[in-house]
Amino acid sequence: MEFYLPLNISSLSEPIKYPDKLLLIGSCFTEHIGNYLQELKFDVLQNPNGILFDPLSVSNSLVSYIQNKQYTDNDLIYLNELWQSWQHHSSYSNINKEDCLKNINASQMRAHTFLKQTKWLIITLGTSFSYQLIENNKAVGNCHRAPAQLFHKHLMTIEEINTTLDNCLFQLFHFNPDLRVIFTVSPVRHTRDGVVENNRSKARLIESVHHLVNKFDRIHYFPAYELVIDVLRDYRFYDLDMVHPNYQATSFVLENFAEHYIEPASRAIMQEVKKIAIARKHKAFQPATNAHKQFLQTQLLRTQELKNKYPFLDLEDELKYFARAL
Repeated sequence: MEFYLPLNISSLSEPIKYPDKLLLIGSCFTEHIGNYLQELKFDVLQNPNGILFDPLSVSNSLVSYIQNKQYTDNDLIYLNELWQSWQHHSSYSNINKEDCLKNINASQMRAHTFLKQTKWLIITLGTSFSYQLIENNKAVGNCHRAPAQLFHKHLMTIEEINTTLDNCLFQLFHFNPDLRVIFTVSPVRHTRDGVVENNRSKARLIESVHHLVNKFDRIHYFPAYELVIDVLRDYRFYDLDMVHPNYQATSFVLENFAEHYIEPASRAIMQEVKKIAIARKHKAFQPATNAHKQFLQTQLLRTQELKNKYPFLDLEDELKYFARAL
């Protein structure tokens, strides 16, 4: 007996594999995917600007990486006792202007270099709502809790989203001819916009992304949104806020991502890496015992064997951890 409608997910003809570089950008759900891949030792760079939600902010950031834009004093604002950038998450805000610029520009340079070598760009869009400063009509990626009267809130049309993403993709493919793109739409509900408004917003994102998938053979759509909304379709798979998918829902999405988008050989390696990651998180009640020292020695040897077998895995932190703890 079927208890939910099956969702047929097309597997990639050339799936993701371990040596591939992956750049992830977009909403907070991006970091669920990014952290998952990062913990399993894929070569990942995620959200160089911090979390971004709308297509215009994501596109502007990607273009800035292509251009290796370096920010100056004129790009910063002083708000709530901090120097901040309208294009960056508050994690880049700083009480010191020079440190703020230094961190932002270091991230820009790293993103520029990484994007040139990236095989897979994963873009997670969260909303079609964009915010522009009223004084100059410039789009912002983060409002930094500034007064609402400073901004104009705009629900982007499908045509605007198509144009914005299309222009960005054209520049991306020129900058990196080998680049492939995976789009997802975040299953996180933006209920502050209103339930009806959130659904309108998500619908526009989905329509635009599928337009691009049909236009370019190197663009793919992973149905994270549908897996939560249409397959799980139950509030027990959400956190207490009824907005964010919980651990079980996120795990379900990630399992489907791995099954359909990562090659079998790499999935086998993932299981070995996962064992080491779990072992590193183990907290011993009696760390001075011979039994725990033997456990550490076993994990050190297992990690070294895995590193020797797969030299592309970055296991230096794990090797140092197990060796130091002995």
